[in-house]
Amino acid sequence: QVHLVESGGGLVQAGGSLRLSCSTSGRIFSNYAAGWFRQAPGKEREFVAAISRSGHDTYAADSVWGRFTASRDNTKNTVYLEMTSLKPEDTAVYYCAASPVDSQSYYFTQGFEFDYWGQGTQVTVSS
Repeated sequence: QVHLVESGGGLVQAGGSLRLSCSTSGRIFSNYAAGWFRQAPGKEREFVAAISRSGHDTYAADSVWGRFTASRDNTKNTVYLEMTSLKPEDTAVYYCAASPVDSQSYYFTQGFEFDYWGQGTQVTVSS
């Protein structure tokens, strides 16, 4: 079992930055690719960014490309989402998830290949 705990959310003004963290205990996080997803009120869950098990490959959704970056420190069993140039439309609950596979497939970005999910952390961007 992989228990994921997100932290770092909060209220920030537009144009500001936040860094989310996702940590786990128990199984070694380096065995899992990590993804970040978000869900705004009344909207579907949306893929944000992901990072491979080794950390060598990262990618992000078009909506956050160039502003958000996933990273990880496998020595600390932690993955991060660095968010810059935040916009009010980035307001959502952000979830960390772990997948046993490295992928960029449609099913991966839809969350279907993730076995474990965190409880989420709220990010609110004021205009």
